[in-house]
Amino acid sequence: MIQNPTPPPLTGASLDRAAHLRDDPDALARMAADPNARTVVFSHDQTLFRLTETGLALEWKPLGEVSGDEPPVFLGLAGDEPRFVTRIGDAEEPEGCKYIDLRSALFSGDFKGDEAAIVSGAKAISGWHANHQRCARCGGATKPAQGGWKRQCDTCKAQHFPRTDPVVIMLVVNKDRVAVAHNVHFPDTLYSLIAGFVEPGETIEEAVRRETLEELGLRCGRVDYLCSQPWPFPAGLMFGCIAEALDDEFTLEEAELSEAYWLDRDALAAVFRGENEKISPPRTGAIAASLLKDWLDGKVGYGT
Repeated sequence: MIQNPTPPPLTGASLDRAAHLRDDPDALARMAADPNARTVVFSHDQTLFRLTETGLALEWKPLGEVSGDEPPVFLGLAGDEPRFVTRIGDAEEPEGCKYIDLRSALFSGDFKGDEAAIVSGAKAISGWHANHQRCARCGGATKPAQGGWKRQCDTCKAQHFPRTDPVVIMLVVNKDRVAVAHNVHFPDTLYSLIAGFVEPGETIEEAVRRETLEELGLRCGRVDYLCSQPWPFPAGLMFGCIAEALDDEFTLEEAELSEAYWLDRDALAAVFRGENEKISPPRTGAIAASLLKDWLDGKVGYGT
């Protein structure tokens, strides 16, 4: 049974990307000069947030008040108001605001919804610029173009565009149980779904089967795509899948995983309620939590 999965976090951003304006220098200049233009600000990879009584909110600064090392990247339009992202160096924190690591903000549960979806894209494109200052072909310096959606090399004339890394993350199920595992780099009580990059020449389904066999030692039969989520750490696109395990005995890849469990729905419900001393509730902001919740609620699964 595969029903409509719950839309994962960081999806459904409301901005109109207005890609047709990226190659229009006059339009970009008018938008940059618009008094209603606002920008997300990153300083040393941390995001500027406003601290509110109900949690965190993005601090949208007037674009004219922020000066970055490079021109701001045009994110799109909120109605008819331009939105940008700017990366700066050292900066003071405005009153009532704080620079916070975005991953921590997402996992805290204090920041979610439309702004979280918007800033995830902002972080990914901003990070791409920070990491692509040099041409991959000749090593020459590159500079931004097309409103920040391209970098070009003046030395060899190569053009570079943002890339997204495909990653599979899967509900590995065996009858009425789902597999959760502890990555060696996770906090002690954090267990999650296994995930891995899709390799060149591989389909999503093939990547799911390979990763499950490599990490858990389980062969998989049926594999189905469920939903996807951008994950800007640094530029992933998580393909959420469900896979039917043909085996039930784990053989863990010890370099990656230290422990794994099969959880039935009662056990998983206890985890979500915080009643399992060994396994903490899934982290908000990540697709793993929404996939596990959908399986727990019976929205996705293969039956018994």
